[in-house]
Amino acid sequence: MVRWAEKSELPGLAAVEVAADGLFEQVGIVFPPGTTQIEEVSDPGVVLVEGTPPDGFALIGWVDGNLHLEQLAVRPDRMRQGIGGRLMAAVIDHAGAAGAPAVTLTTFRDVPWNAPWYERHGFTVMPEQEWGPQLRELVRRERELGIEVAPRVVMVRWREKGR
Repeated sequence: MVRWAEKSELPGLAAVEVAADGLFEQVGIVFPPGTTQIEEVSDPGVVLVEGTPPDGFALIGWVDGNLHLEQLAVRPDRMRQGIGGRLMAAVIDHAGAAGAPAVTLTTFRDVPWNAPWYERHGFTVMPEQEWGPQLRELVRRERELGIEVAPRVVMVRWREKGR
């Protein structure tokens, strides 16, 4: 069952993120050293989780008036059981409830469990000319931090069909 994280669960989510990030080594992607995204979070109200203790989480924020998926991570030994899909559905539902016109994210273009997975959940590549100023800054910051170690894309899922 997907739910909002408890503050006491936030420190333990770093292990989920580190384990999930380790899977990228299979496709030749090694992230630069540093803290995980979840370690920088102090508000459990921006983290959806599934499981007790959590087997996966979705970290969300707001970018250019859209709900933005900062991170989606599932414990590798619990993958392929629908956890990521349920978290993604909860993010999309929350965006609708909050009145966001869309959900945006940045991801690796060619990694099977990244852009192709999000496409199966209704996301499409967002052309650069449609990026707002906050999204441009986010992409610039990712590049500066060295996260773009393989081709990345910005993706969007609009609430209204045909947009």
